[in-house]
Amino acid sequence: MPRVRTLDDLRHWWDRHAAGYDRSMTWAERKLFDGTRPWIAGRARGRTLEVAIGTGLNLEHYPRDIELSGLELSPRMLDLARRRAAALGLAADLRLGDAQHMDFADAAFDTVVCTFSLCTVPDDARAVEEMVRVLRPGGLLLLADHVESSSPWLRALQRVVEIGSVPFAGEHYRRRPIRRVEAAGLRIEEHDRFKRGLIERLAARKPQRPSRA
Repeated sequence: MPRVRTLDDLRHWWDRHAAGYDRSMTWAERKLFDGTRPWIAGRARGRTLEVAIGTGLNLEHYPRDIELSGLELSPRMLDLARRRAAALGLAADLRLGDAQHMDFADAAFDTVVCTFSLCTVPDDARAVEEMVRVLRPGGLLLLADHVESSSPWLRALQRVVEIGSVPFAGEHYRRRPIRRVEAAGLRIEEHDRFKRGLIERLAARKPQRPSRA
């Protein structure tokens, strides 16, 4: 199995696995996520960006009155997301792009969403910085991911799994995106962590600009 060393390697890996992605997620959706997709997507308001939209598994859960954009690294994953949006009758701007370097203006979105994807972004700190950059002051950042477990023996297992998952699939199991969000100065408004700490979801508010004296 070839190693994932570059962004192109990661793109090709997801292209190869796009067709079977939804099926591979079935167990996790049922046993681990506990309604996280509707929890996240249902909180979106206004102009919304979903980063690393994948095959569009969140699409059916968004309110119909938002203006939705989506960014995805893999062309084949993006094609499946576009098909899903069309089947749902959603008018969404879905485009290719890199979460670490997004081609959007500062403060362009009321809501930014990313679910179960920061675990595979090479530089997750940079990706969170970009999400905060494109979020307007007072806007809402909505994140969910599998994270480092609160159980010592599960953390040990995650460490072992990463010996193969990081070099061969770019998949990290011991990240905590909430730390990146707090470091960026956002205020955590809602936060859940469950399944022995393996799953974490949050809603965080970007501060308003300081008022002029």
